[in-house]
Amino acid sequence: MQNQPQNQTTDQDVYKTLLESTKAIPWQIDWRTMQFSYIGPQIEKLLGWTVDSWVSAEDWVARMHPEDREIVPGYCIAQSKAGHDHEADYRALTKSGHYVWIRDVVHVVRDEQGEVTSLIGFMFDISERKKSEEEILRLQKELEHLSFKDGLTDLPNRRMFDSVIELEWLNAKRHRHPLSLIILDIDFFKQYNDCYGHLQGDTCLKQVTQVLSQAVTRSRDLIARFGGEEFVIVLPETDAVAARTIAERCQHLIQQANIPHQQSQVANILTISQGVNTIIPSQKDDLFAFIEKTDQQLYQAKQAGRNTIF
Repeated sequence: MQNQPQNQTTDQDVYKTLLESTKAIPWQIDWRTMQFSYIGPQIEKLLGWTVDSWVSAEDWVARMHPEDREIVPGYCIAQSKAGHDHEADYRALTKSGHYVWIRDVVHVVRDEQGEVTSLIGFMFDISERKKSEEEILRLQKELEHLSFKDGLTDLPNRRMFDSVIELEWLNAKRHRHPLSLIILDIDFFKQYNDCYGHLQGDTCLKQVTQVLSQAVTRSRDLIARFGGEEFVIVLPETDAVAARTIAERCQHLIQQANIPHQQSQVANILTISQGVNTIIPSQKDDLFAFIEKTDQQLYQAKQAGRNTIF
């Protein structure tokens, strides 16, 4: 048999060259000793730690973000013991003190008896991907927040009201607590817009928002724009007497604001009409019917001459 020429590249050399020319960082750990038998030189360029500083799995764990350290090593060990290939995302500490997002893709090597002998894996720098994911999540949260906010007044909108009233209804039913609702409407607002213009009408809605915000003091109470010139106030754990007091406070504060309204048929300043309703919901009661009844009481307040509470 002819001897292999000294300058001929072995398959092992080729594989090593290929591995070390990729951005992915190859590594291997002996399962029995938990020592690194190999780690690609790319690790130094990415994290700053030299190849010879990666001695054992303890170095891998020590150079992990404390929050990830509580979860990732345990997960990887459990998956490896079970002989399952797996992936893990975590933040790796650089020598300069920063963190880089890593995705480790791990293959579990077993012998003929099925015993784990080593772990072989690739580390991928996924920092840019994580930044993109975080930005997408931020935008999603921002859009979600905006979808629950009225664009003009900055108050919660009808969608938020629907979510909150449903939760408070279930809570009141479960604990047998009173739940009160106020639906209020600016009197003759169409005439206000006709007289002062729609831009001034928008300013008026903002003024009413500021005034109503002074009428409730509890963080759990909700003031929302119901639509157009209608507003709603959700008052959890509030009985009928307390709800009426809050409605009277709204009416008084609106009058104190002294917003001119030349085209009003009840006063020369802006006024509101209100429907107030309170219930301790039982299994037979219906949320939609409760809201509808409150709206009917607002209608009755208008029929009774406006600038009143019904």
